[in-house]
Amino acid sequence: MTATVIDGKAFAAKVRGKVGEHVARLKADHGITPGLAVVLVGEDPASQVYVRSKGKMTVEVGMNSYEHKLDVNTSEATLLKVIEELNADPDVHGILVQLPLPDHLDSDLVINAIDPAKDVDGFHVSNVGLLGTGQKSMVPCTPLGCLMMLREHHGSISGMNAVVIGRSNIVGKPMAQLLLNDSCTVTIAHSRTKDLQETVKRADIVVAAVGRPEMVTGDWIKEGATVIDVGINRIDAGLKDDGSPKTRLVGDVDYASCAAVAGAITPVPGGVGPMTIACLLANTVTACSRANGLKEPEGLTA
Repeated sequence: MTATVIDGKAFAAKVRGKVGEHVARLKADHGITPGLAVVLVGEDPASQVYVRSKGKMTVEVGMNSYEHKLDVNTSEATLLKVIEELNADPDVHGILVQLPLPDHLDSDLVINAIDPAKDVDGFHVSNVGLLGTGQKSMVPCTPLGCLMMLREHHGSISGMNAVVIGRSNIVGKPMAQLLLNDSCTVTIAHSRTKDLQETVKRADIVVAAVGRPEMVTGDWIKEGATVIDVGINRIDAGLKDDGSPKTRLVGDVDYASCAAVAGAITPVPGGVGPMTIACLLANTVTACSRANGLKEPEGLTA
């Protein structure tokens, strides 16, 4: 048995296409252009690459991109003032503060200063509460991307057994909630779970979001199960010709052994990763539609 590979790159392109169509309709029918503001504090190289990529894709789908780059020593008061101005700006429908923030800034305080209706990362405590009670909210991008891929592959996931490995506020907990809202039977497993392997082996859907390279192996997976690998880990891959260290990207799942028994699996790279930015764009269009009392885009929300 060879698993179907769920191509996140191709699916993300499809999602961006839908976003672009909805943006074009908002412009043509209502004269509205959705706007996404990204706030970056400091010079973290990975964050800079990510912010550039977000800005480029925002413009590609026809939205306005606003970037606010602040010095690494920016005070909390200054950052909160920027957020306050963005909250009040009618041209900005989505606000994202790039994490991690420098140590002297309180991430929770900063995130909860964002207007929940513009919180396209879905991290505001109000959005967490709304999602947890099954109400309309902004949903974190990575779990939303995973849910979209599962729906696309299965049609309906109602009644399926799902195990989420990992209990982070960014992926594990919201992922479990989304699966529950789609009528799965959900187990959240983690480092303290007794007999983790047996727990995972009962699942029709496995979402691995634990941050440990290749932890989940094929003997953990039930035959025919769908495996969604959220992990992005850089591991040692020997030396380059010039003697410098070489690394490669792997997920939380040992791809080869799991692909041999799974029914479907996401690769790393090229699986969940590309969906995160696509869902950020989808959330911005959703926020814009809600702000203007217009119909939400179909197939782009939870």
